[in-house]
Amino acid sequence: MSEPIDPTLLEILVCPLTRSQLRQEGDFLVGEVGGLRYPIRESIPVLLIDEARLPEGIETLEQFKKKFADQIRD
Repeated sequence: MSEPIDPTLLEILVCPLTRSQLRQEGDFLVGEVGGLRYPIRESIPVLLIDEARLPEGIETLEQFKKKFADQIRD
């Protein structure tokens, strides 16, 4: 399991797609909106949309974007 992300850093990090706050769950940062899971590798958050794991029941990024379209900020 990754070391905890510094709380000050965690306060300013957001999901690059939804712009929602992130919380740490083990080796991932999880977006409050939609639940995209971004990996933490060697204590470094990898905030690339292509690297994110989709939540249960969502098969593609396009499906995610449609489901959460009203909550994704431009």
